[in-house]
Amino acid sequence: MDVRVTSDPAAFAETVFPLLQQDPVLHTVIMTNVHERATGVRPEDDEPAYYVSVHDGDVVGAAMRTPGRGVYLGALQEDLAELVADTFAEVLTEVPGVAGSHPSATRFAARWQQLRGGGADQHMATRLHKLIDLTPLAADAGAPRPMQASEIELVAAWGRDGFPELGDDPRDWAEHKFTEGTMWIWAVDGVAVSMVGFHRPVFGVCRVGPVYTPPEHRRHGYAGALTSHVTAQILADGNQACLYTDLANPTSNKIYHQAGYRPVGDFTVLEFTE
Repeated sequence: MDVRVTSDPAAFAETVFPLLQQDPVLHTVIMTNVHERATGVRPEDDEPAYYVSVHDGDVVGAAMRTPGRGVYLGALQEDLAELVADTFAEVLTEVPGVAGSHPSATRFAARWQQLRGGGADQHMATRLHKLIDLTPLAADAGAPRPMQASEIELVAAWGRDGFPELGDDPRDWAEHKFTEGTMWIWAVDGVAVSMVGFHRPVFGVCRVGPVYTPPEHRRHGYAGALTSHVTAQILADGNQACLYTDLANPTSNKIYHQAGYRPVGDFTVLEFTE
């Protein structure tokens, strides 16, 4: 096996996308992340990212670690996880955790503990879904519309509340979603009550998310209705739609199933402890 490391997202995309594009839904996170960095959609990071490709003649695996995040393995084969862990250990002294298919993430974590010590706790279990046959969902009231410039602060606040991985100040993220036109709002009597974002297509696949409704507006069907609306827009543009759900939230999993999403694979997020 030949393992290569680069901090150049464009070079990495050229190397691994021929493999990953064979199933762009299964590999949506790594493809979207790398594509956005390679094309300048995301601003340059203050520190280097590390992209790992595994070769056995052809490319057989890919993984990444972007600044401030854990290692992302995606659907990496389990038998490559230890080799990838060894490779990341050569360029990184520590990482906060690892995410990917449960067998691969677990095996990576075990090897990382051998190399660096500490433990690993499961932070989240997620399920990737692909839209098969859309069934529009209805809400108690209201209608969808694109995010407005006046809602940048609101969307940033919702992002900070619901998605800590965005950091303490996600205003730049909210501004980007507005500028890119990838955030929709459900409004009732002119009041924003829910938001659903999505990623621009990569090899014909758009990933829906984040989805957020503040607590005071939940249980009215807003998020489900808005998700099905955004999904319809994605399909109308000729793309496939997919999304991740938190397996600890049976309500959202049920709603997305009703909208026509079906499971593709299960993933786990592990956090490393000292």
